[in-house]
Amino acid sequence: MQRPPKKFHPHPFAYHQEIELRIDALSNLGIGIGRIDGWVVFVPFCLPGELVKARVFRNDKNCSQADLIEVLEAAPERTQPGCPLFGTCGGCQYQHLTYEAQLAWKTRQVGELLQHMAGIEFPVEPCIASPQVWNYRSKITPHFDRPRDGVIEGIGFLPIGRRSGIIDVPQCPIAMAEINAALPRERESIRQRAKMFKKGATLLLRATEGKVETNPNAVVTEHVGELSFDFLAGDFFQNNPFILPAFTGHAAAEACAGGAKYLVDAYCGSGLFALTLAKHFEKVAGVEVNESAADWARRNAETNGITNATFMAASAEAIFADIQFPATETAVLIDPPRKGCSPEFLEQLIAFAPARVVYVSCDPATQVRDLSILQQGGFKLEKVQPFDLFPHTRHLECVMTLTRA
Repeated sequence: MQRPPKKFHPHPFAYHQEIELRIDALSNLGIGIGRIDGWVVFVPFCLPGELVKARVFRNDKNCSQADLIEVLEAAPERTQPGCPLFGTCGGCQYQHLTYEAQLAWKTRQVGELLQHMAGIEFPVEPCIASPQVWNYRSKITPHFDRPRDGVIEGIGFLPIGRRSGIIDVPQCPIAMAEINAALPRERESIRQRAKMFKKGATLLLRATEGKVETNPNAVVTEHVGELSFDFLAGDFFQNNPFILPAFTGHAAAEACAGGAKYLVDAYCGSGLFALTLAKHFEKVAGVEVNESAADWARRNAETNGITNATFMAASAEAIFADIQFPATETAVLIDPPRKGCSPEFLEQLIAFAPARVVYVSCDPATQVRDLSILQQGGFKLEKVQPFDLFPHTRHLECVMTLTRA
């Protein structure tokens, strides 16, 4: 048996001890959860109901971590992965699970987060499917390590469960077809210029209007319904264009459902939600802490002939300072980064006291954390709707609608 690492804790299992266990559930990281005599063991690439053989590599205080050796009894939802790198590349977690089952588990996991993190029993609407399940990503950012002896080795993504190393990815089946067509050329170009790189770097490939842009400072265009959005290729924009009409349409329906006349988009970026929702409101105000993003939103409003939306850059400490809308007739849409809202922002939102809040999040865990604070501040949860913007991965977007209690 291989010698254990110096910090390995030998209980309850020896290093690389092989165990058999039944998988009960999936974690919100997409990892299988099983138990032996009540002790929790996490095993990746397993599905609920499966009997597996696994090899333990770490014992923590309350659980163990193990690698999958063999599936002894497969679940009926198990399917053949669409990528030969699945299981080594860290980009996807669910390719071995049928798409219908992926949607069901994502729905369930949002409900479990509500229960476990906030003590809330609340019905979660079924996760809305992506119209395109493969070749949906409009942007990928493969990277590579420092050249060795003038040679660049792997160009791709991190291995599963690791923070270093590169899995070479010549093609990515969740990336759009245009990106996969351009990828061999870009990889070859990088390798031919290997001597220029003194350290590792990250590539950008963003599909835009039938072509692929690799310059992060180039202006690109994305279309959502009848609207077009210009932004810098390296900036953030939702990376599954196929689901955006349904995604923004739901946000619009929820924001104006209570009869609100005004909308505040408090993390407006280049204007995706503010502009797609503008036709439903008398006036819209987009607020951004980044002046460059607010400027792109203004340009996009002008390009699309939208005259009832204004955009302003505000300091993080005074997001609502220049908002003149009556709170009782206003809906606020928030789409913060993965880390969620800051305590200062939530305090300002509670003090502003809008009639409705539509909270869009790419991380339901931080969303549920913030939900608890908003409920204490006088808001009531009305609806929870997940969207699958990221098929075959553990990631999802979740839209929660809140009203003043």
